[in-house]
Amino acid sequence: AFSLDDMENIYSKNGYEDFFTRRELQMKKIYQKLLEGIPDYKEFLTVEEMNSSSKKLAEEHPESVSIFEIGQTRDGIELYCLKIGSGSHTALMFGCPHPNEPIGTMMLEYFSKRLAEDEELRKELDYTWYIVKAWDADGLRLNEKWLKGPYTLYNYSRNFFRPAGFRQVDWTFPIDYKELHFHNTLPETTAMMHLIDEIRPEFIYSLHNAGFGGVYWYLSRKTPEIYEEMREAANRQDVPLNLGEPEAPYCVEWAPAVYQSLGIRQDYDYMEQYGNVDMKEAIKCGTCSADYGKDVCGAFTLLTELPYFYDKRIKDMSPSDILRKDAVLEKLEWNEKSNRFIRETLDISRRYMEEENPFLLALCAFTEDDSGEATKRMVEENPEYHKTATIAEKFDNGLVSKFYKLLSYGMLIRANEYELEKMQGKGEEEQEKAAALKKAFELAEKEHRELAEYLEQEIDYLVVPIRKLVSIQLECGLLMAEYLKEH
Repeated sequence: AFSLDDMENIYSKNGYEDFFTRRELQMKKIYQKLLEGIPDYKEFLTVEEMNSSSKKLAEEHPESVSIFEIGQTRDGIELYCLKIGSGSHTALMFGCPHPNEPIGTMMLEYFSKRLAEDEELRKELDYTWYIVKAWDADGLRLNEKWLKGPYTLYNYSRNFFRPAGFRQVDWTFPIDYKELHFHNTLPETTAMMHLIDEIRPEFIYSLHNAGFGGVYWYLSRKTPEIYEEMREAANRQDVPLNLGEPEAPYCVEWAPAVYQSLGIRQDYDYMEQYGNVDMKEAIKCGTCSADYGKDVCGAFTLLTELPYFYDKRIKDMSPSDILRKDAVLEKLEWNEKSNRFIRETLDISRRYMEEENPFLLALCAFTEDDSGEATKRMVEENPEYHKTATIAEKFDNGLVSKFYKLLSYGMLIRANEYELEKMQGKGEEEQEKAAALKKAFELAEKEHRELAEYLEQEIDYLVVPIRKLVSIQLECGLLMAEYLKEH
């Protein structure tokens, strides 16, 4: 918790009179009360738990809350949206745009309850809130084995799932751009499109999170007046900023840890410039909700990316003993070797896997990514990569990248496990099939365990309490909502 005096000092130091008014200081009191009430969550909720909670909230607060179905998932799960309040501004917030990212679901679980209960809060914020707690509900179900902990690198990666790009609900919005023509939208994506078309939100809060690293943001347009406040939201929770490599080499940094929103156009232009590939084949997904919302109604989108795990090296800006270019190239070389292992292991059992095996689809997409050659060319040509890498950049390239590959190893185990469990469920006894699946399963399990043990030794990580993550994400969303009313 932080005092009102602390806040006033911070704002005075950073241009209080230029942006903040007395009313906004009153809003800070409301924020403080709201943030102080966040429970000390110990685990994440399942889809069923969230749906039950949402229905109960609407039943208990019919004067301020309604619930309606916006569509169904591919597996037939109902997608629910809460409508809370009746303010003059409109905001859309959704959790699990990627199913391995449930931090936002807990923020929405808390925020929706407080909005429903607190009439003063609803009036002061002056928004009508549309809340979808778990957009990719099917995918979240495939992550359920780690949602309740323990929160270790091994358990998270062993039970991890993230779909291929063309199966991601937030990357299958339709687009026609140069030679890219994507219109194979998923049912979940279509449901969100219709919701955006209907409510025409001014503010979209897309609740993503990273797995490892620090805090960073994506914004539709520059909002420099509140960058420092957003960073302070992270600092107050003692969670570091992510000052290593951006997640894509074409990210445009507006300020430390603050980036321009990404859409498929930037990916396309980067691959076109550096990739030397057939662009009709290079990109097989669509664009994102931020692009769609901007095109439909000029919506502003904010992403606050948060880590489950962090190591203090992610914010160390002192020089390392390697050039940034060489750190990136070493990462790419290791990734290529790792991808070969995944492909060779899949070759053992792939013929026995069904085409719609979700883990197989994801692995094929992630290991056939053509961006490696483009990145090699880019780092050779871009002078920014010929400087000495910071400790953060070296750590990101050398160890954080291996953590993300550990997730692919976990899905490699699960691709074979998925088929073995189906065989067992059907009572199938085809020995050759079972032998191939078990062999691939064991190879993947061995490689996964060895890498997990290596990373446990090399990374001095802490598990960030869920309460801190919810606090950062909620405070940044409130800051942006208030900012957009005035701008």
